[in-house]
Amino acid sequence: MKTRLKAWIKASRPPFYIATVIPLTIGWILGAKNGDWHVGRFLLINLGAFMIHMATNLVNDFADHLQGADAGESIGGSRVVQEGTISLYSLGRAIVVLYSLAAIVAFYLMGTLNLWPMLPVLLFSFFSSLFYVTPPIRYGYHGLGELFVGLNMGPVMVVCTYWAISLRVDWVPFYFSIPIGFMVASILYYQSLPDMRTDAAIGKRTLAVRLGKEGSLTGLILFWVSIYLAILILILAGILAWPAFASLLTLPIFMKMVRIVKRTTDWVHLNQYGKYVRVLYFVNGLIIIVTILWQ
Repeated sequence: MKTRLKAWIKASRPPFYIATVIPLTIGWILGAKNGDWHVGRFLLINLGAFMIHMATNLVNDFADHLQGADAGESIGGSRVVQEGTISLYSLGRAIVVLYSLAAIVAFYLMGTLNLWPMLPVLLFSFFSSLFYVTPPIRYGYHGLGELFVGLNMGPVMVVCTYWAISLRVDWVPFYFSIPIGFMVASILYYQSLPDMRTDAAIGKRTLAVRLGKEGSLTGLILFWVSIYLAILILILAGILAWPAFASLLTLPIFMKMVRIVKRTTDWVHLNQYGKYVRVLYFVNGLIIIVTILWQ
């Protein structure tokens, strides 16, 4: 039982849930600034988002295994199927349960709060979750993973959470969601670098594979230059208060990450340095959250 529990925790990849918590929290704080905090509602939103996040990870393991993307030297996915700790049948059953429970949460919130106009957005998120690597769409195999992840974990999560808390739509949460979306997309982008060789071998044309090694390094730099610029523009536009300048204190971490990528010859080894891009996201996201609370 202990071994199985560890396998399910590994498959769900809980450390990456921070990528979901930050945009939800930003939307919550923005929505609650001039009204009620609705803590119970926010916890329910988190529950639904967590189930979708976990289901997405399990779907990726399931579909990638069937297509051979996680076989051989590949280091992608949780490896629970390859290790034999969770069967494909159990994985599939868990996916159905998680999507079903998340749907119940979503329909409950839309029904009780009269948020039915949100339905098309939530359906977009559901299909984005399901078809990331699942045929026939599998947009992640066509270099569109970062785009869809950035949209869903940036604008969709921030704006929809704000909407559910404040019961109205506004441009302000959308503005805040731009650097967040780019940061989450940069995590996915970095995670694809170690698997470039194995992805290319099976025809998985991720953005990194399309750009090639030299272009991928440039892409990583452009991601974070865009993020810092977006934060600075929000500050200069008066949307984000001046304490957000603290984001510039994370530049040494960014520069260290770039130096590591530059000096690493076999990019498979970049997998062990993924913590840097996650730390960048966590610290910058936290700075934005604290700034919103302060202003």
